[in-house]
Amino acid sequence: MGTYIDDFPAEAKIVRSAFYTSFVMLALGGIAGLIQTLHRTDVFRFIDGDTYYTVLTAHGVFLVIAFTIFFLVGVFTWAVTTSLDRGVENIRVTQTWLGLMTVGSLLAAIAILAGFMEEPPSILGSELSADVLFTFYAPLQAHPLFYAGFAIFIVGTWLAGADWFRSYFAWKKENPGERTPLPTFMVLTTMIMWYIATLGIVTSVLVFLLPWSLGIIESVNPTLTRTLFWFFGHPVVYFWLMPAYLLWYTMLPKFAGGRLFSDPLARVVFILFLLLSTPVGIHHQYLDPGIAEGFKFVAMTNTMFLLLPSLLTAFTVVASIEHGARQRGGEGRLGWLKALPWKDPVFAGMIFAGLIFAAGGFSGMINAGMNINYLVHNTMWVPGHFHLTVGTAVALTFMAASYWFVPQVTGKQLVGRSVAFVQVVLWFVGITIMANAMHRAGLEGQPRRTAEPEYEFFEWSSAMGELNAQIALGGTILVVSLLLFFAVILATLIAGSRDGSVEDNVIPEPLSGPEDSPAVLDNLKLWTAIAVVLVILAYTLPLASIASRGGLVPEGMPTRPMVVEPLVLYAQVAVDYATGVIA
Repeated sequence: MGTYIDDFPAEAKIVRSAFYTSFVMLALGGIAGLIQTLHRTDVFRFIDGDTYYTVLTAHGVFLVIAFTIFFLVGVFTWAVTTSLDRGVENIRVTQTWLGLMTVGSLLAAIAILAGFMEEPPSILGSELSADVLFTFYAPLQAHPLFYAGFAIFIVGTWLAGADWFRSYFAWKKENPGERTPLPTFMVLTTMIMWYIATLGIVTSVLVFLLPWSLGIIESVNPTLTRTLFWFFGHPVVYFWLMPAYLLWYTMLPKFAGGRLFSDPLARVVFILFLLLSTPVGIHHQYLDPGIAEGFKFVAMTNTMFLLLPSLLTAFTVVASIEHGARQRGGEGRLGWLKALPWKDPVFAGMIFAGLIFAAGGFSGMINAGMNINYLVHNTMWVPGHFHLTVGTAVALTFMAASYWFVPQVTGKQLVGRSVAFVQVVLWFVGITIMANAMHRAGLEGQPRRTAEPEYEFFEWSSAMGELNAQIALGGTILVVSLLLFFAVILATLIAGSRDGSVEDNVIPEPLSGPEDSPAVLDNLKLWTAIAVVLVILAYTLPLASIASRGGLVPEGMPTRPMVVEPLVLYAQVAVDYATGVIA
Protein backbone atom coordinates (compact mmCIF):
# COMPACT_ATOMS: atom_id res chain seq x y z
CA MET A 1 0.00 0.00 0.00
CA GLY A 2 1.84 3.02 -1.28
CA THR A 3 -0.95 5.44 -2.27
CA TYR A 4 -2.67 8.11 -0.23
CA ILE A 5 -6.39 8.40 0.40
CA ASP A 6 -6.25 12.12 -0.43
CA ASP A 7 -5.16 11.12 -3.95
CA PHE A 8 -8.86 10.24 -4.28
CA PRO A 9 -10.75 13.32 -2.98
CA ALA A 10 -14.27 11.91 -3.39
CA GLU A 11 -13.40 8.69 -1.53
CA ALA A 12 -11.56 10.67 1.17
CA LYS A 13 -14.73 12.71 1.74
CA ILE A 14 -16.72 9.48 2.22
CA VAL A 15 -14.14 8.21 4.71
CA ARG A 16 -14.29 11.51 6.63
CA SER A 17 -18.08 11.47 6.72
CA ALA A 18 -18.15 7.87 7.97
CA PHE A 19 -15.63 8.65 10.71
CA TYR A 20 -17.41 11.81 11.85
CA THR A 21 -20.76 9.99 12.02
CA SER A 22 -19.16 7.21 14.03
CA PHE A 23 -17.78 9.80 16.46
CA VAL A 24 -21.27 11.28 16.98
CA MET A 25 -22.61 7.80 17.75
CA LEU A 26 -19.68 7.21 20.11
CA ALA A 27 -20.55 10.38 22.00
CA LEU A 28 -24.25 9.48 22.30
CA GLY A 29 -23.47 5.93 23.38
CA GLY A 30 -20.86 7.14 25.86
CA ILE A 31 -23.32 9.52 27.52
CA ALA A 32 -25.86 6.73 27.82
CA GLY A 33 -23.18 4.45 29.27
CA LEU A 34 -22.34 6.91 32.04
CA ILE A 35 -26.01 7.42 32.97
CA GLN A 36 -26.58 3.68 33.02
CA THR A 37 -23.49 2.91 35.10
CA LEU A 38 -24.18 5.55 37.75
CA HIS A 39 -27.85 4.54 38.00
CA ARG A 40 -27.30 0.80 38.24
CA THR A 41 -24.53 1.07 40.83
CA ASP A 42 -26.72 3.47 42.87
CA VAL A 43 -24.06 6.20 42.82
CA PHE A 44 -26.24 8.89 41.23
CA ARG A 45 -29.75 8.47 39.84
CA PHE A 46 -31.53 11.12 37.79
CA ILE A 47 -33.70 8.77 35.70
CA ASP A 48 -36.42 6.37 36.80
CA GLY A 49 -36.28 2.61 36.45
CA ASP A 50 -38.33 2.52 33.23
CA THR A 51 -36.15 5.09 31.49
CA TYR A 52 -33.13 2.96 32.35
CA TYR A 53 -34.10 0.55 29.58
CA THR A 54 -34.21 3.41 27.08
CA VAL A 55 -30.70 4.36 28.18
CA LEU A 56 -29.52 0.76 27.97
CA THR A 57 -30.95 0.40 24.46
CA ALA A 58 -29.28 3.64 23.36
CA HIS A 59 -25.96 2.57 24.86
CA GLY A 60 -25.99 -0.75 23.05
CA VAL A 61 -27.36 0.27 19.66
CA PHE A 62 -25.38 3.51 19.29
CA LEU A 63 -22.09 1.92 20.30
CA VAL A 64 -22.08 -1.69 19.15
CA ILE A 65 -24.01 -1.14 15.91
CA ALA A 66 -23.74 2.48 14.74
CA PHE A 67 -20.29 3.57 16.04
CA THR A 68 -18.50 0.38 15.10
CA ILE A 69 -20.02 -0.10 11.64
CA PHE A 70 -19.73 3.53 10.53
CA PHE A 71 -16.07 3.42 11.49
CA LEU A 72 -15.75 0.07 9.71
CA VAL A 73 -17.07 1.41 6.40
CA GLY A 74 -14.59 4.28 6.63
CA VAL A 75 -11.69 1.90 7.25
CA PHE A 76 -12.79 -0.49 4.50
CA THR A 77 -13.20 2.30 1.94
CA TRP A 78 -9.69 3.48 2.79
CA ALA A 79 -8.28 -0.06 2.65
CA VAL A 80 -9.81 -0.93 -0.74
CA THR A 81 -8.99 2.42 -2.35
CA THR A 82 -5.37 2.58 -1.22
CA SER A 83 -4.49 -1.10 -1.64
CA LEU A 84 -5.99 -1.33 -5.14
CA ASP A 85 -4.70 2.16 -6.04
CA ARG A 86 -7.98 3.09 -7.70
CA GLY A 87 -11.18 4.92 -6.89
CA VAL A 88 -14.63 3.39 -6.68
CA GLU A 89 -16.52 2.65 -9.88
CA ASN A 90 -19.33 5.13 -9.20
CA ILE A 91 -19.07 7.62 -6.37
CA ARG A 92 -22.87 8.09 -6.42
CA VAL A 93 -23.29 4.48 -5.36
CA THR A 94 -20.87 5.15 -2.51
CA GLN A 95 -22.81 8.24 -1.48
CA THR A 96 -26.06 6.25 -1.67
CA TRP A 97 -25.00 3.52 0.75
CA LEU A 98 -23.60 6.04 3.22
CA GLY A 99 -26.86 7.98 2.97
CA LEU A 100 -28.94 4.86 3.56
CA MET A 101 -26.90 3.95 6.63
CA THR A 102 -27.31 7.48 7.97
CA VAL A 103 -31.07 7.60 7.36
CA GLY A 104 -31.54 4.15 8.91
CA SER A 105 -29.57 5.20 11.98
CA LEU A 106 -31.64 8.39 12.36
CA LEU A 107 -34.93 6.48 12.18
CA ALA A 108 -33.81 3.96 14.79
CA ALA A 109 -32.39 6.75 16.97
CA ILE A 110 -35.69 8.67 16.87
CA ALA A 111 -37.55 5.58 18.03
CA ILE A 112 -35.06 4.96 20.84
CA LEU A 113 -34.70 8.55 22.07
CA ALA A 114 -38.48 9.06 22.13
CA GLY A 115 -38.37 6.87 25.24
CA PHE A 116 -37.00 9.88 27.16
CA MET A 117 -40.23 11.80 26.57
CA GLU A 118 -42.94 11.75 29.24
CA GLU A 119 -45.60 11.23 26.56
CA PRO A 120 -44.04 9.87 23.36
CA PRO A 121 -46.09 10.65 20.23
CA SER A 122 -48.20 8.02 18.54
CA ILE A 123 -47.11 7.20 14.98
CA LEU A 124 -48.53 4.45 12.75
CA GLY A 125 -51.03 3.61 15.45
CA SER A 126 -48.55 2.91 18.27
CA GLU A 127 -46.48 4.82 20.78
CA LEU A 128 -43.01 5.75 19.55
CA SER A 129 -40.54 3.76 21.65
CA ALA A 130 -37.89 1.05 21.34
CA ASP A 131 -36.89 -0.14 24.81
CA VAL A 132 -35.83 -3.51 23.44
CA LEU A 133 -32.08 -3.37 24.19
CA PHE A 134 -29.42 -4.30 21.67
CA THR A 135 -30.76 -7.88 21.66
CA PHE A 136 -34.08 -6.86 20.11
CA TYR A 137 -35.81 -10.20 19.68
CA ALA A 138 -39.38 -11.05 20.75
CA PRO A 139 -41.25 -10.96 23.03
CA LEU A 140 -40.09 -7.33 23.55
CA GLN A 141 -41.58 -5.17 20.83
CA ALA A 142 -40.28 -1.90 19.36
CA HIS A 143 -42.02 0.69 17.23
CA PRO A 144 -42.01 -0.08 13.47
CA LEU A 145 -39.73 2.92 12.93
CA PHE A 146 -36.94 1.13 14.81
CA TYR A 147 -37.20 -2.02 12.71
CA ALA A 148 -37.49 -0.04 9.47
CA GLY A 149 -34.42 2.01 10.37
CA PHE A 150 -32.43 -1.09 11.14
CA ALA A 151 -33.43 -2.73 7.85
CA ILE A 152 -32.45 0.38 5.86
CA PHE A 153 -29.12 0.49 7.70
CA ILE A 154 -28.39 -3.14 6.80
CA VAL A 155 -29.27 -2.53 3.14
CA GLY A 156 -26.77 0.33 3.20
CA THR A 157 -24.03 -2.00 4.41
CA TRP A 158 -24.94 -4.50 1.68
CA LEU A 159 -24.53 -1.79 -0.97
CA ALA A 160 -21.21 -0.81 0.61
CA GLY A 161 -19.94 -4.35 0.19
CA ALA A 162 -21.17 -4.42 -3.42
CA ASP A 163 -19.31 -1.15 -4.00
CA TRP A 164 -16.04 -2.65 -2.77
CA PHE A 165 -16.54 -5.83 -4.77
CA ARG A 166 -17.09 -3.72 -7.91
CA SER A 167 -13.75 -2.02 -7.32
CA TYR A 168 -12.10 -5.38 -6.83
CA PHE A 169 -13.58 -6.92 -10.00
CA ALA A 170 -12.50 -3.89 -12.03
CA TRP A 171 -9.00 -4.16 -10.57
CA LYS A 172 -8.88 -7.88 -11.46
CA LYS A 173 -9.61 -7.06 -15.10
CA GLU A 174 -6.82 -4.49 -15.10
CA ASN A 175 -4.36 -6.80 -13.27
CA PRO A 176 -4.97 -10.39 -14.47
CA GLY A 177 -3.02 -12.99 -12.54
CA GLU A 178 -2.14 -10.64 -9.66
CA ARG A 179 -2.74 -11.75 -6.09
CA THR A 180 -5.39 -9.80 -4.22
CA PRO A 181 -3.76 -7.17 -1.96
CA LEU A 182 -4.07 -8.24 1.67
CA PRO A 183 -6.22 -5.28 2.91
CA THR A 184 -8.71 -5.80 0.09
CA PHE A 185 -8.74 -9.56 0.75
CA MET A 186 -9.59 -8.84 4.40
CA VAL A 187 -12.42 -6.51 3.40
CA LEU A 188 -13.95 -8.98 0.94
CA THR A 189 -13.88 -11.98 3.29
CA THR A 190 -15.38 -9.87 6.06
CA MET A 191 -18.21 -8.73 3.80
CA ILE A 192 -18.98 -12.28 2.62
CA MET A 193 -19.33 -13.27 6.27
CA TRP A 194 -21.57 -10.24 6.80
CA TYR A 195 -23.84 -11.10 3.88
CA ILE A 196 -24.36 -14.60 5.28
CA ALA A 197 -24.84 -13.48 8.88
CA THR A 198 -27.32 -10.68 8.17
CA LEU A 199 -29.70 -13.07 6.38
CA GLY A 200 -30.90 -14.18 9.82
CA ILE A 201 -31.63 -10.74 11.25
CA VAL A 202 -33.15 -9.39 8.04
CA THR A 203 -35.48 -12.39 7.93
CA SER A 204 -36.42 -11.82 11.56
CA VAL A 205 -37.07 -8.09 11.05
CA LEU A 206 -38.86 -8.12 7.68
CA VAL A 207 -40.81 -11.38 7.99
CA PHE A 208 -41.69 -11.33 11.69
CA LEU A 209 -40.86 -8.30 13.84
CA LEU A 210 -41.83 -5.45 11.51
CA PRO A 211 -45.18 -7.01 10.44
CA TRP A 212 -45.84 -7.85 14.10
CA SER A 213 -45.17 -4.29 15.24
CA LEU A 214 -47.43 -2.97 12.46
CA GLY A 215 -50.23 -5.30 13.57
CA ILE A 216 -50.19 -7.27 10.30
CA ILE A 217 -49.62 -10.48 12.24
CA GLU A 218 -50.83 -11.08 15.79
CA SER A 219 -47.72 -12.68 17.29
CA VAL A 220 -44.42 -14.38 16.54
CA ASN A 221 -42.44 -17.33 17.87
CA PRO A 222 -40.03 -15.82 20.47
CA THR A 223 -37.55 -18.70 20.28
CA LEU A 224 -37.44 -18.40 16.50
CA THR A 225 -36.75 -14.65 16.51
CA ARG A 226 -34.20 -15.14 19.27
CA THR A 227 -32.40 -17.82 17.26
CA LEU A 228 -32.46 -15.72 14.10
CA PHE A 229 -31.02 -12.83 16.10
CA TRP A 230 -28.12 -14.92 17.39
CA PHE A 231 -27.59 -16.29 13.88
CA PHE A 232 -26.53 -12.65 13.32
CA GLY A 233 -25.61 -11.69 16.87
CA HIS A 234 -22.44 -13.74 17.19
CA PRO A 235 -20.86 -13.11 13.76
CA VAL A 236 -21.54 -9.39 14.23
CA VAL A 237 -18.89 -9.59 16.97
CA TYR A 238 -16.38 -10.55 14.29
CA PHE A 239 -17.75 -7.88 11.96
CA TRP A 240 -16.51 -5.44 14.61
CA LEU A 241 -13.31 -7.31 15.28
CA MET A 242 -12.16 -7.98 11.72
CA PRO A 243 -11.51 -4.29 10.90
CA ALA A 244 -9.59 -4.10 14.18
CA TYR A 245 -7.60 -7.14 13.03
CA LEU A 246 -7.02 -5.42 9.67
CA LEU A 247 -5.54 -2.44 11.52
CA TRP A 248 -3.43 -4.65 13.77
CA TYR A 249 -2.02 -6.51 10.76
CA THR A 250 -1.30 -3.40 8.68
CA MET A 251 -0.57 -0.59 11.11
CA LEU A 252 1.06 -2.18 14.16
CA PRO A 253 4.06 -3.59 12.22
CA LYS A 254 4.48 -0.20 10.50
CA PHE A 255 4.46 1.76 13.76
CA ALA A 256 6.76 -0.77 15.42
CA GLY A 257 9.28 -0.06 12.68
CA GLY A 258 9.08 -3.38 10.87
CA ARG A 259 6.93 -5.44 8.53
CA LEU A 260 4.10 -7.93 8.80
CA PHE A 261 5.53 -11.35 9.60
CA SER A 262 3.29 -13.40 7.30
CA ASP A 263 0.76 -12.41 4.66
CA PRO A 264 -0.37 -16.07 4.19
CA LEU A 265 -1.16 -16.51 7.89
CA ALA A 266 -3.25 -13.33 7.83
CA ARG A 267 -5.27 -14.69 4.91
CA VAL A 268 -5.82 -18.00 6.71
CA VAL A 269 -7.11 -16.11 9.76
CA PHE A 270 -9.74 -14.23 7.77
CA ILE A 271 -10.82 -17.38 5.94
CA LEU A 272 -11.28 -19.13 9.29
CA PHE A 273 -13.44 -16.26 10.54
CA LEU A 274 -15.52 -16.49 7.36
CA LEU A 275 -16.05 -20.23 7.88
CA LEU A 276 -16.54 -20.37 11.64
CA SER A 277 -18.22 -17.13 12.75
CA THR A 278 -21.82 -17.85 11.81
CA PRO A 279 -22.47 -21.56 12.70
CA VAL A 280 -21.98 -20.91 16.44
CA GLY A 281 -24.75 -18.50 17.49
CA ILE A 282 -26.70 -21.11 19.46
CA HIS A 283 -24.02 -21.01 22.16
CA HIS A 284 -25.80 -17.82 23.30
CA GLN A 285 -28.90 -19.94 23.93
CA TYR A 286 -27.68 -22.69 26.26
CA LEU A 287 -30.53 -21.96 28.69
CA ASP A 288 -33.23 -21.78 26.04
CA PRO A 289 -35.57 -24.76 26.63
CA GLY A 290 -36.83 -24.79 23.03
CA ILE A 291 -33.51 -25.99 21.57
CA ALA A 292 -32.31 -29.59 21.91
CA GLU A 293 -29.12 -30.20 23.90
CA GLY A 294 -27.47 -31.88 20.91
CA PHE A 295 -27.69 -28.71 18.82
CA LYS A 296 -26.19 -26.75 21.72
CA PHE A 297 -23.30 -29.22 21.97
CA VAL A 298 -22.55 -28.82 18.26
CA ALA A 299 -22.51 -25.03 18.67
CA MET A 300 -20.14 -25.33 21.63
CA THR A 301 -17.75 -27.53 19.64
CA ASN A 302 -17.77 -25.14 16.70
CA THR A 303 -17.16 -22.20 19.01
CA MET A 304 -13.98 -23.72 20.41
CA PHE A 305 -12.50 -23.79 16.90
CA LEU A 306 -12.75 -19.99 16.84
CA LEU A 307 -9.83 -19.87 19.25
CA LEU A 308 -7.55 -20.85 16.36
CA PRO A 309 -7.70 -17.63 14.28
CA SER A 310 -7.26 -15.54 17.42
CA LEU A 311 -4.19 -17.55 18.46
CA LEU A 312 -2.76 -17.27 14.94
CA THR A 313 -3.31 -13.52 15.08
CA ALA A 314 -1.53 -13.24 18.42
CA PHE A 315 1.47 -15.12 17.02
CA THR A 316 1.63 -13.17 13.75
CA VAL A 317 1.17 -9.71 15.24
CA VAL A 318 3.62 -10.27 18.10
CA ALA A 319 6.21 -11.69 15.69
CA SER A 320 5.75 -8.64 13.45
CA ILE A 321 6.14 -6.26 16.39
CA GLU A 322 9.27 -8.05 17.59
CA HIS A 323 10.77 -7.78 14.11
CA GLY A 324 10.08 -4.04 14.17
CA ALA A 325 11.62 -3.65 17.62
CA ARG A 326 14.79 -5.45 16.55
CA GLN A 327 14.97 -3.24 13.48
CA ARG A 328 14.96 -0.31 15.90
CA GLY A 329 17.90 -1.76 17.83
CA GLY A 330 16.07 -3.89 20.39
CA GLU A 331 18.00 -6.89 21.72
CA GLY A 332 17.59 -9.84 24.07
CA ARG A 333 14.72 -12.20 24.74
CA LEU A 334 12.53 -9.47 26.20
CA GLY A 335 14.78 -6.44 25.93
CA TRP A 336 13.39 -5.67 22.47
CA LEU A 337 10.18 -4.54 24.16
CA LYS A 338 12.00 -1.39 25.32
CA ALA A 339 12.67 -0.38 21.72
CA LEU A 340 9.00 -0.11 20.81
CA PRO A 341 7.35 3.34 20.44
CA TRP A 342 5.31 3.15 23.65
CA LYS A 343 4.65 6.91 23.75
CA ASP A 344 2.97 6.87 20.35
CA PRO A 345 -0.80 6.90 21.10
CA VAL A 346 -1.59 4.93 17.92
CA PHE A 347 0.79 2.10 18.75
CA ALA A 348 0.16 2.10 22.51
CA GLY A 349 -3.62 2.21 22.10
CA MET A 350 -3.66 -0.77 19.77
CA ILE A 351 -1.31 -2.77 22.00
CA PHE A 352 -3.51 -2.07 25.03
CA ALA A 353 -6.55 -3.11 22.97
CA GLY A 354 -4.83 -6.38 22.04
CA LEU A 355 -3.92 -7.13 25.65
CA ILE A 356 -7.49 -6.55 26.78
CA PHE A 357 -8.75 -8.72 23.93
CA ALA A 358 -6.61 -11.58 25.23
CA ALA A 359 -8.33 -11.24 28.61
CA GLY A 360 -11.69 -11.16 26.84
CA GLY A 361 -10.78 -14.38 25.07
CA PHE A 362 -10.30 -16.16 28.39
CA SER A 363 -13.68 -15.01 29.75
CA GLY A 364 -15.23 -15.91 26.39
CA MET A 365 -14.08 -19.50 26.80
CA ILE A 366 -16.17 -19.64 29.98
CA ASN A 367 -19.21 -18.31 28.10
CA ALA A 368 -18.72 -20.90 25.35
CA GLY A 369 -18.69 -23.98 27.61
CA MET A 370 -22.14 -25.48 28.13
CA ASN A 371 -21.77 -26.58 31.73
CA ILE A 372 -19.88 -23.61 33.16
CA ASN A 373 -21.97 -21.13 31.18
CA TYR A 374 -24.85 -21.90 33.57
CA LEU A 375 -22.83 -20.21 36.31
CA VAL A 376 -22.51 -16.88 34.50
CA HIS A 377 -25.42 -16.78 32.03
CA ASN A 378 -27.24 -13.42 32.14
CA THR A 379 -25.12 -12.19 35.03
CA MET A 380 -22.78 -9.18 35.06
CA TRP A 381 -20.01 -11.51 33.91
CA VAL A 382 -21.37 -11.22 30.34
CA PRO A 383 -21.21 -7.38 30.11
CA GLY A 384 -17.75 -7.66 31.63
CA HIS A 385 -16.78 -9.94 28.76
CA PHE A 386 -18.08 -7.82 25.91
CA HIS A 387 -16.71 -4.60 27.40
CA LEU A 388 -13.34 -6.28 27.04
CA THR A 389 -14.02 -7.26 23.42
CA VAL A 390 -16.15 -4.71 21.57
CA GLY A 391 -15.80 -2.14 24.37
CA THR A 392 -12.00 -2.12 24.22
CA ALA A 393 -10.43 -4.46 21.66
CA VAL A 394 -12.58 -2.75 19.02
CA ALA A 395 -13.36 0.68 20.46
CA LEU A 396 -9.84 1.46 21.70
CA THR A 397 -8.32 0.22 18.43
CA PHE A 398 -10.65 2.53 16.50
CA MET A 399 -9.89 5.51 18.75
CA ALA A 400 -6.14 4.92 18.53
CA ALA A 401 -6.33 4.50 14.76
CA SER A 402 -8.27 7.78 14.56
CA TYR A 403 -5.14 9.60 15.70
CA TRP A 404 -3.57 8.46 12.42
CA PHE A 405 -6.64 8.49 10.17
CA VAL A 406 -7.92 11.99 10.98
CA PRO A 407 -4.65 13.64 9.84
CA GLN A 408 -4.72 11.39 6.76
CA VAL A 409 -8.21 12.42 5.66
CA THR A 410 -7.97 16.09 6.69
CA GLY A 411 -4.35 16.94 5.90
CA LYS A 412 -3.96 18.41 9.40
CA GLN A 413 -1.34 17.48 11.96
CA LEU A 414 -2.55 15.82 15.15
CA VAL A 415 -2.90 18.28 18.02
CA GLY A 416 -2.23 17.07 21.56
CA ARG A 417 -0.28 13.87 20.96
CA SER A 418 0.63 13.64 24.66
CA VAL A 419 -3.04 14.08 25.63
CA ALA A 420 -3.90 11.31 23.17
CA PHE A 421 -1.40 9.04 24.92
CA VAL A 422 -2.99 9.79 28.30
CA GLN A 423 -6.38 9.03 26.76
CA VAL A 424 -5.48 5.51 25.66
CA VAL A 425 -3.81 4.79 29.02
CA LEU A 426 -6.88 5.97 30.90
CA TRP A 427 -9.11 3.75 28.79
CA PHE A 428 -6.90 0.76 29.58
CA VAL A 429 -7.01 1.55 33.31
CA GLY A 430 -10.75 2.28 33.36
CA ILE A 431 -11.75 -0.88 31.52
CA THR A 432 -9.46 -3.00 33.69
CA ILE A 433 -11.16 -1.74 36.86
CA MET A 434 -14.71 -1.90 35.51
CA ALA A 435 -14.55 -5.22 33.66
CA ASN A 436 -12.80 -6.97 36.54
CA ALA A 437 -15.53 -5.83 38.93
CA MET A 438 -18.23 -6.86 36.45
CA HIS A 439 -16.81 -10.37 36.17
CA ARG A 440 -16.60 -10.71 39.95
CA ALA A 441 -20.13 -9.34 40.41
CA GLY A 442 -21.34 -11.91 37.91
CA LEU A 443 -19.77 -14.68 39.94
CA GLU A 444 -21.61 -13.30 42.96
CA GLY A 445 -24.86 -13.70 41.00
CA GLN A 446 -25.62 -10.08 40.13
CA PRO A 447 -27.95 -10.10 37.07
CA ARG A 448 -27.45 -8.05 33.93
CA ARG A 449 -29.97 -5.97 31.95
CA THR A 450 -31.79 -4.81 35.10
CA ALA A 451 -32.21 -1.27 36.41
CA GLU A 452 -32.48 -2.52 39.99
CA PRO A 453 -30.20 -5.56 40.46
CA GLU A 454 -31.33 -6.11 44.06
CA TYR A 455 -34.23 -8.40 44.80
CA GLU A 456 -36.01 -9.29 48.01
CA PHE A 457 -35.41 -12.99 48.46
CA PHE A 458 -31.62 -12.87 48.27
CA GLU A 459 -29.15 -11.14 50.55
CA TRP A 460 -26.15 -9.76 48.66
CA SER A 461 -22.65 -10.49 49.89
CA SER A 462 -20.82 -7.68 51.68
CA ALA A 463 -18.50 -7.34 48.67
CA MET A 464 -21.29 -6.23 46.30
CA GLY A 465 -21.16 -2.59 47.36
CA GLU A 466 -17.42 -2.49 46.77
CA LEU A 467 -17.83 -4.08 43.33
CA ASN A 468 -20.52 -1.56 42.38
CA ALA A 469 -18.18 1.24 43.41
CA GLN A 470 -15.43 -0.20 41.23
CA ILE A 471 -17.81 -0.47 38.27
CA ALA A 472 -18.82 3.16 38.73
CA LEU A 473 -15.19 4.25 39.12
CA GLY A 474 -14.09 2.38 36.02
CA GLY A 475 -17.02 3.72 33.99
CA THR A 476 -16.25 7.27 35.07
CA ILE A 477 -12.60 6.90 34.04
CA LEU A 478 -13.77 5.65 30.64
CA VAL A 479 -15.93 8.75 30.19
CA VAL A 480 -12.99 10.99 31.12
CA SER A 481 -10.93 9.13 28.53
CA LEU A 482 -13.70 9.63 25.98
CA LEU A 483 -13.76 13.38 26.69
CA LEU A 484 -10.01 13.55 26.09
CA PHE A 485 -10.46 11.68 22.80
CA PHE A 486 -13.00 14.20 21.55
CA ALA A 487 -10.84 17.08 22.78
CA VAL A 488 -7.90 15.85 20.69
CA ILE A 489 -10.03 15.21 17.59
CA LEU A 490 -11.79 18.58 17.80
CA ALA A 491 -8.53 20.42 18.45
CA THR A 492 -7.01 18.74 15.40
CA LEU A 493 -9.96 19.64 13.19
CA ILE A 494 -10.06 23.24 14.41
CA ALA A 495 -6.43 24.13 15.06
CA GLY A 496 -4.34 21.47 13.30
CA SER A 497 -1.74 22.93 10.95
CA ARG A 498 -1.57 22.16 7.23
CA ASP A 499 2.20 22.18 6.68
CA GLY A 500 2.32 19.12 4.43
CA SER A 501 4.15 16.95 6.96
CA VAL A 502 1.33 14.53 7.74
CA GLU A 503 2.68 11.05 8.39
CA ASP A 504 3.01 8.87 5.30
CA ASN A 505 0.51 6.21 4.32
CA VAL A 506 2.98 3.61 3.06
CA ILE A 507 2.43 0.14 4.53
CA PRO A 508 5.66 -1.89 4.09
CA GLU A 509 5.61 -5.21 2.28
CA PRO A 510 5.35 -8.33 4.51
CA LEU A 511 8.36 -10.49 5.32
CA SER A 512 6.46 -13.39 3.78
CA GLY A 513 4.24 -12.13 0.97
CA PRO A 514 1.25 -13.55 -0.91
CA GLU A 515 3.59 -15.33 -3.32
CA ASP A 516 4.46 -17.68 -0.44
CA SER A 517 0.87 -18.89 -0.05
CA PRO A 518 -1.16 -21.24 -2.25
CA ALA A 519 -3.43 -19.51 -4.75
CA VAL A 520 -6.42 -21.41 -3.33
CA LEU A 521 -6.46 -18.97 -0.41
CA ASP A 522 -7.72 -16.29 -2.81
CA ASN A 523 -10.52 -18.52 -4.13
CA LEU A 524 -13.40 -16.66 -2.48
CA LYS A 525 -16.04 -18.73 -4.30
CA LEU A 526 -14.72 -21.90 -2.67
CA TRP A 527 -14.61 -20.46 0.84
CA THR A 528 -18.04 -18.89 0.45
CA ALA A 529 -19.52 -22.24 -0.61
CA ILE A 530 -17.96 -24.01 2.37
CA ALA A 531 -19.22 -21.29 4.73
CA VAL A 532 -22.76 -21.63 3.39
CA VAL A 533 -22.66 -25.42 3.78
CA LEU A 534 -21.48 -25.12 7.40
CA VAL A 535 -24.31 -22.71 8.18
CA ILE A 536 -26.87 -25.05 6.60
CA LEU A 537 -25.54 -27.99 8.63
CA ALA A 538 -25.57 -25.99 11.87
CA TYR A 539 -28.98 -24.32 11.56
CA THR A 540 -31.36 -26.29 9.33
CA LEU A 541 -32.43 -28.85 11.95
CA PRO A 542 -32.59 -26.41 14.92
CA LEU A 543 -34.72 -23.90 12.99
CA ALA A 544 -37.00 -26.64 11.67
CA SER A 545 -37.43 -28.02 15.20
CA ILE A 546 -38.21 -24.58 16.66
CA ALA A 547 -40.75 -23.80 13.93
CA SER A 548 -42.43 -27.18 14.29
CA ARG A 549 -42.82 -26.77 18.06
CA GLY A 550 -43.88 -23.15 18.33
CA GLY A 551 -45.11 -22.31 14.85
CA LEU A 552 -44.19 -19.22 12.88
CA VAL A 553 -47.03 -17.05 14.22
CA PRO A 554 -48.34 -18.56 17.47
CA GLU A 555 -51.38 -17.15 19.23
CA GLY A 556 -51.66 -15.35 22.52
CA MET A 557 -48.08 -14.23 23.08
CA PRO A 558 -47.62 -11.18 25.37
CA THR A 559 -45.79 -8.26 23.75
CA ARG A 560 -44.05 -6.74 26.76
CA PRO A 561 -43.26 -9.17 29.60
CA MET A 562 -41.29 -8.28 32.68
CA VAL A 563 -37.58 -8.20 31.97
CA VAL A 564 -36.41 -8.71 35.52
CA GLU A 565 -38.07 -11.97 36.55
CA PRO A 566 -36.30 -14.42 34.19
CA LEU A 567 -33.01 -12.65 34.80
CA VAL A 568 -33.42 -12.94 38.54
CA LEU A 569 -34.06 -16.65 38.08
CA TYR A 570 -30.83 -17.03 36.07
CA ALA A 571 -28.96 -15.09 38.72
CA GLN A 572 -30.35 -17.23 41.52
CA VAL A 573 -29.28 -20.41 39.70
CA ALA A 574 -25.80 -18.93 39.33
CA VAL A 575 -25.63 -18.04 43.01
CA ASP A 576 -26.84 -21.51 44.02
CA TYR A 577 -24.07 -23.08 41.95
CA ALA A 578 -21.47 -20.73 43.39
CA THR A 579 -22.52 -21.34 47.00
CA GLY A 580 -22.96 -25.09 46.65
CA VAL A 581 -26.73 -25.13 47.12
CA ILE A 582 -26.89 -26.95 43.79
CA ALA A 583 -24.30 -29.66 43.45
